[in-house]
Amino acid sequence: MKKVAMRSVRYLVNVLGLNLALMLPAYAFDGTPAGNGQITPDHMTASEALRNGARQYYSGDKEAAVSSLRYAAENGQPMAAWKLGQMYAKGDGVKEDDLKAFEYYSQVVRLHGEDSPTSPQAPFVASAFVALGTYYLNGISNSSVKPNAARAKQIFTHAASYFGDAEAQYELGRLYRDNNDLLAVRWFNLAAIKGHIGAQALLGETLFNLGTSESNKARGLMWLILARNHVKQDGAMNWVIDLQERYFALADESVRRSAAAMADDWIAHNAPATTAAAVR
Repeated sequence: MKKVAMRSVRYLVNVLGLNLALMLPAYAFDGTPAGNGQITPDHMTASEALRNGARQYYSGDKEAAVSSLRYAAENGQPMAAWKLGQMYAKGDGVKEDDLKAFEYYSQVVRLHGEDSPTSPQAPFVASAFVALGTYYLNGISNSSVKPNAARAKQIFTHAASYFGDAEAQYELGRLYRDNNDLLAVRWFNLAAIKGHIGAQALLGETLFNLGTSESNKARGLMWLILARNHVKQDGAMNWVIDLQERYFALADESVRRSAAAMADDWIAHNAPATTAAAVR
């Protein structure tokens, strides 16, 4: 099983084009040799540069953080490369640049895609896979990264199955919704039990619509209730509230009562784990 998983990673890295030529580890992404700044092996190790970058970032000196994180990333720290990908993707302390983000995420996958799913860096590697899948799903304007749903699905599948990443499982559920309800339910369910709010909401909607009995519809409404309970009042996920209210209005009173009881039971048995996952 392990050999199969490793072959799967090599396929993604080599065949799917994630080993971009411009990601040579000896050079920074602006084309300059690594370590030309003040942070050099004579002054700081890669691990120290990572810690230093984290301190600088959270103290508000993001320009200095980029320098530290770049050095750490170029010297084998996947968390640093992942953080740089996040910063460029969001324009956080740097000019927003999806292609640079794509390159940093690709570096994480290229160098650490075969790491154990139980390794300390596994969450960052899985997140990098998900980010790459999203870029392939949507494409990057004015670049060679074109929309490719098949490639995105392969990348999400690896992150979802090998790393058990909830976000990848959610994305797979969304991709399967239009043509395979059973697979959509499978992936949504795996993410939902980990507390993924979007997966809980879409699992609930799918089960409610597939339900041929009151008990099946109640289970769908239960997931919608759980999703709504996790939504913060910040407007970012109001679609979950709208979805729950829509299906609550469609449900019979008996279905509502059953769903509420099932939700209470679920919370009683799973609240600590699902709450932690929902707010991560």
